[in-house]
Amino acid sequence: MADNEVSNQAADETTAIREAHRFDVKRLETWCRDAVAGFGGTLEVRQFEGGQSNPTFMLTTAGAGGGKRYVMRKKPPGQLLASAHQVDREYRVMKALAETDVPVPHMYALCEDESVIGTSFYIMEFLEGRIFRDPTLPGMSREERAAIYDNMNENLARLHNVDYAAIDLADYGRPGNYFERQIGRWIKQYRGSQTDNVEAMEQLIAYLPDHIPADDSTSIAHGDYRLENSMYHPTEPRMIAVLDWELSTIGHPLADLGYNCMLYHTGTAGTLVGVDFETSGIPREKDYVADYCRRTGRDGIADWNFYVGFSIFRLAAIAQGVYKRGLDGNASSERAKTMGDACRMLADHAWEIVQRTD
Repeated sequence: MADNEVSNQAADETTAIREAHRFDVKRLETWCRDAVAGFGGTLEVRQFEGGQSNPTFMLTTAGAGGGKRYVMRKKPPGQLLASAHQVDREYRVMKALAETDVPVPHMYALCEDESVIGTSFYIMEFLEGRIFRDPTLPGMSREERAAIYDNMNENLARLHNVDYAAIDLADYGRPGNYFERQIGRWIKQYRGSQTDNVEAMEQLIAYLPDHIPADDSTSIAHGDYRLENSMYHPTEPRMIAVLDWELSTIGHPLADLGYNCMLYHTGTAGTLVGVDFETSGIPREKDYVADYCRRTGRDGIADWNFYVGFSIFRLAAIAQGVYKRGLDGNASSERAKTMGDACRMLADHAWEIVQRTD
């Protein structure tokens, strides 16, 4: 599917259920009849191509009482790392955020009974809209690009301004010491999936714990906030859903912002490096950060290179985990086995960034 093609052609992004992810569709259909309001008809299931972590499926009903589409996300099969692939957390945070101005899909039902399809899963609303795969937004006008990036910035600020205790998420994570805990977590995750020695990862593992900034802000943190993990209105430059909440927690807002700005620095899965910002309408990093600060009441951000470098380090650890699952045959995408080189490249770049003095 071409970059920036609208995802209301969603059937074009799906395949038959891959061998490693097969389950009893009839049993899922029976469960949905009882648990999903308005569910009826005969169920057909296809698997979305994208996603390296929690497999995602298109559910389509046909026949009497059918004619509806849903989305299902489930844990991958096989032995999983501790604290990974917690679909119950994705479901909980999106259900809670439905009460706020952060755009999320409607949550229908969560199933933690592994006897139904073999793993935990949840069913959510299928939305018609656009998912932008290429952050340079080819084929769009300068004004459209500017509006899309501004709306992405606005919704990140909205998320970080949410009073999470007021929507019953006070226990969704531990407030404070976020980077200390996250660095420890990703070191552990990396060690659990390590296959080779990556020198830059070892340097980052030694460096990051000793250079955590003093700012200890707390908010809901999405953990993977970027254009490709959101859906925009079919014709308007307006986000209608933030997706892929697997890594969300009560955390540090600047971890999200640093991650959101990685594309200004690196080119693993699309990049803004080399973009003509004046002509394209895409904001420069400093302007994007300034807009976020205005919307969240911040007076600038110290230690910016730490936040970006940490985000790239974390992505390197994630890439290594995907690579290891690919070697083990449990990954949700056939591209997983190519991620070993991505880990090394990301780590090299993160190490270079955290040493900058600008």
